[in-house]
Amino acid sequence: MTSPQPLLSRKSGPLNGAARIPGDKSISHRALMFCALFLGETIISGLLEGEDVISTAAALRAMGAEVERGGDGLWRIHGVGIGGLRQPDQILDMGNSGTSARLLMGLAGSHPITATFTGDASLLKRPMQRVMTPLAMMGVKFEAQEGGRLPIKITGPKDLLSIEYRLPVASAQVKSAILLAGLNARGATTVIESTPTRDHTENMLRHFGYDARVEKLADGAEAITVIGQQELQPCAVDVPGDPSSAAFPAVAAVLNEGSDITLSRIAVSGRRNGLYRTLQEMGADIAFEHERIESGERVANIRVKGSTLKGITVPPERVPSMIDEFPILAMAASCANGTTIMTGLEELRVKESDRLAMIANGLKQCGVNLEMGESSLTIHGTGKPPKGGAKISTALDHRIAMSFLVLGSVTDEPIQIDDATPIKTSFPNFVKLMGELGVGISEGN
Repeated sequence: MTSPQPLLSRKSGPLNGAARIPGDKSISHRALMFCALFLGETIISGLLEGEDVISTAAALRAMGAEVERGGDGLWRIHGVGIGGLRQPDQILDMGNSGTSARLLMGLAGSHPITATFTGDASLLKRPMQRVMTPLAMMGVKFEAQEGGRLPIKITGPKDLLSIEYRLPVASAQVKSAILLAGLNARGATTVIESTPTRDHTENMLRHFGYDARVEKLADGAEAITVIGQQELQPCAVDVPGDPSSAAFPAVAAVLNEGSDITLSRIAVSGRRNGLYRTLQEMGADIAFEHERIESGERVANIRVKGSTLKGITVPPERVPSMIDEFPILAMAASCANGTTIMTGLEELRVKESDRLAMIANGLKQCGVNLEMGESSLTIHGTGKPPKGGAKISTALDHRIAMSFLVLGSVTDEPIQIDDATPIKTSFPNFVKLMGELGVGISEGN
């Protein structure tokens, strides 16, 4: 078992320079899966090499795909084609990755094979029923722990049924699991979402030449349809930088007066840039430069300068486009002038930790005045950073860990986190990159 790695963040001053953020985690997972479904070899550049994505690579390898990293940093995948996955010989360990578990359950469940999924202590607590329900409608059988939790044994049917399914809650993971399963079903599989969620799966389908139809319905919902049992077309994937990871140096730059940094080639689609729009509304000097489309995704260089923030009410309809960024937004709100109100945050309760409670408890330790509801957070900023001086329990949550290390770059008293090891799941070079930009993070007890 890995020993905890406590880290200490101290007041830093201006951030300056340019940085390349690791590849987008959501896109990296999907790139591996689609390449595994292509019959032949494809190449991925820019893949995030964090522990979550490595879990996906290992699972695909166990189900018959050849997945190898070359010495040149490129990943070469020799896929088995749609419908070609084989039954794994071992239990598939998803580590801390809910994305790996949910999407691969859809992918494996579309094949007439049996596979067992497990994960670390955190993942074992996270709900999987939201994925199991639609997949069961398609004919997949499950043996799960109480409450629909891992470990879960799945058995795919000989003939998968296509379905039309309206998402009861906004979830790109559930949508993607159904669409991935639908690739191996006969006929049309349709997912209807009332609130738009991340569309990386649809974008990558198009990038691989697969027809993913998107239709606006009369009630304002969106229907995404795939026709099963087609073949993917050959193409390479260049994974852009992760906007969720870029959020940490971006907020650090905003909060430190005199900062001026550029984060290159970041994914900035309208369904992922909610944090940046929110920060701009709060007064942050953030600009998207050289916008273009690459590998099916909108990318841009993000330039961020030190700014004075004001509190705002975050539109609840924006939540799906920034669900992973609320921990770091809360740090920014604690330094803003006035009250910031965030609602519709129930999904934060079932992330790697109860993020809503972790944010609120940690900020209170740092001297922030706030109120937490069942699905809301109201932060009363004073226009200057809180005092800090806290030791934060991260509950093995990488985003909680990184968020409070960013806050420590502006507080008068240092902030310590109890364990930085989970950061490796999404941002392996976080401490090094932040240090190169000017943030002082060091080992500490």
